Amino acid sequence: MAADHDAPASPLSSPPSRPRREGITRRRVLAAGAALPLFGIISRRGLAARPKYRFKFAGNLPMTHPINMRVKEIVPKILEESGGQLEVRMFPNNQLGGDSDMLSQLRSGALEMFVLSGTNVLSTMAKQTALYGVGFAFKDYSQVWAALDGDLGAYLRGVIAKVNLHAFDKLWDIGFRQITSSTKPILTPEDLKGFKIRVPVSPLWGSLFQHLGAAPTSINFAEVYSALQTHIVDGQENPLSLILIAKLYEVQKHISITNHMWDGQFTLVNGRVWKSLPENLQEILARNFNAAAMREREDLAKVNQNVEGELTKLGLQFHRTDPELFRAAISKSGYYRKWKATFGDEAWAMLEKYAGPLV
Repeated sequence: MAADHDAPASPLSSPPSRPRREGITRRRVLAAGAALPLFGIISRRGLAARPKYRFKFAGNLPMTHPINMRVKEIVPKILEESGGQLEVRMFPNNQLGGDSDMLSQLRSGALEMFVLSGTNVLSTMAKQTALYGVGFAFKDYSQVWAALDGDLGAYLRGVIAKVNLHAFDKLWDIGFRQITSSTKPILTPEDLKGFKIRVPVSPLWGSLFQHLGAAPTSINFAEVYSALQTHIVDGQENPLSLILIAKLYEVQKHISITNHMWDGQFTLVNGRVWKSLPENLQEILARNFNAAAMREREDLAKVNQNVEGELTKLGLQFHRTDPELFRAAISKSGYYRKWKATFGDEAWAMLEKYAGPLV
């Protein structure tokens, strides 16, 4: 889910009907999302006709993603708890432009709030924000949340504050990323030699697959389906949920569970706007967004429980890999030395505190 910066250009229709399941499946996410007015229009229940503070909340994910579903849920709560003083209006799915455009708007104050991965354009302003995206750093979610809800998350928020942005405490979950292919299963690092793989427009991704011997090509997500269909590239990598939402199963045959990167998104607020907001409204906004992020993590965990079965029924063949083989390969090639030098000793030590030695 560059959805994240890896998001489809528009919400996609659900796949053909299938047996009802418990939990949050793609069909149920889409059905609930369809009820939302695109601009988050709110019933104020008799509150002040015009709030004193009107915040635009923007992002690159489709409205049907669990992140936006949870933001939709808290929008009326924020308005009510603030006594009608603070209204948040939603602009999902790149309605206000691409990530670079929206980040520029956020910095100028034209946009008050933006949800964004630290591994993409945010890292062009503060390179350490991409730290959690280092390849094969985290083995599982227990390490991810210990780090991002702990000292590593606090460190990254401090980095973000230095560029006059405020980040809320809890990151949203986008997920661990997996490799898909139209030609062959990717089981070991040797299978990636010369493999044409699409990656997001980000140095961190390109570097990882170069060190694995692949031939990475940076392509915006909106063009991924056609690039796979025309064999400009033979594979790509994304979280399972986004592979389903974007219907990449139509142009891919194999999916290899590599968990090669974890990605998440910060909720960012313009620094000047945040400081000008009264403390009671800061508390309402932060508390609701942090609680929503925690619920979204649970949502995505439920989606991930179902999505493998969904994709299998749609024709994708699943393959398990040993991530340690890939981790050893990039270690031998100098990948970790390169990024340690890029991020600096302090940041790297913070990452290794949770991920263990990366050499």
